Amino acid sequence: MKKKILILPGDGIGPEIVTEAEKILNALSQRHDLEIEIEHGLIGGSAVDAAGSPLPAETLEKAKVSDAILLGAVGGPKWENIERALRPERGLLAIRSALGLYANLRPALLYQELADASTLKPEIVSNLDIMIVRELIGGIYFGQPRGIRVREDGQREGFNTLVYSESEIERIARVAFTIAQKRDRKVCSVDKANVLEATELWREVVTKVAADYPNVSLQHMYVDNAAMQLVRQPKQFDVIVTTNMFGDILSDLASMLTGSIGMLPSASINETGQGIYEPIHGSAPDITGQNKANPLATILSAAMMLRYSLDQPEQAARIETAVKRVLADGVRTADIATPGMRSVSTSGMGDAVLSALD
Repeated sequence: MKKKILILPGDGIGPEIVTEAEKILNALSQRHDLEIEIEHGLIGGSAVDAAGSPLPAETLEKAKVSDAILLGAVGGPKWENIERALRPERGLLAIRSALGLYANLRPALLYQELADASTLKPEIVSNLDIMIVRELIGGIYFGQPRGIRVREDGQREGFNTLVYSESEIERIARVAFTIAQKRDRKVCSVDKANVLEATELWREVVTKVAADYPNVSLQHMYVDNAAMQLVRQPKQFDVIVTTNMFGDILSDLASMLTGSIGMLPSASINETGQGIYEPIHGSAPDITGQNKANPLATILSAAMMLRYSLDQPEQAARIETAVKRVLADGVRTADIATPGMRSVSTSGMGDAVLSALD
């Protein structure tokens, strides 16, 4: 039975990079018997322009019946000053919430060929392989009440609510421990339990869950120290599990250890295994339409999709091996280019991975 994939190109460079990933998926379908059915939909600013909503009802219905979703990027200066409810990012938050995509997986993996692209010394980041597990649909980004109000003294103030229930913490902790069992069996839970009661509960629940995984070691770390340690000694980490906001910040920090934000995929999954797969970078409006963007993060997101949602680890490995071959051959887009390497365009990188598949 064919698996249904919904492709949401989105805004900016989204359509360009998604095209290259779709090219790879179609090649696997034609050459390696990957049974998939691909549909397309609108999200973000392009959806606002075409349908008046950052998440049209038609897109959401397609998403609900899909096995997995491949997303490009959303947002851009064009939509920065429109009504808040219509901004492109609201569409992304809405689809995550509607599908219950509570677990965000953000690998920070350094390909040995790109060690010199990192801003840190090669010996600090060599063979780096971290998985950040971020809770995605709770915490301060979704907590109520929230808003901007006028105080009695006439001043305006903004307010947000950080809230987590025991069940929300437990389910994301179990994802982290399960992943750690397949890696180096180490989990670092990041919080700010010395200041925030919500994360004091977080620490308590994660500790309780750890008892069910005796073969995995658990360490707790305050978020400010975790940020410092990621730069100081990143290879001490295996799996990091943390809240929505802390994960948002730490995963972007970790991405730069690897040399380029254009190299890293991500997955957001729910309890059934359905997920949205997307590069961690944004819509890059400054290079939109110039055929300059690095499509590897999106191509690797497609590999994650095959592994985590479609139960096709062999097909995922084909993509990952092809990417490694291309990098070993010295093929680079502008963001990871170094002297002596062969510089290619967005489509050129896609073609190179396509050629390396076999």
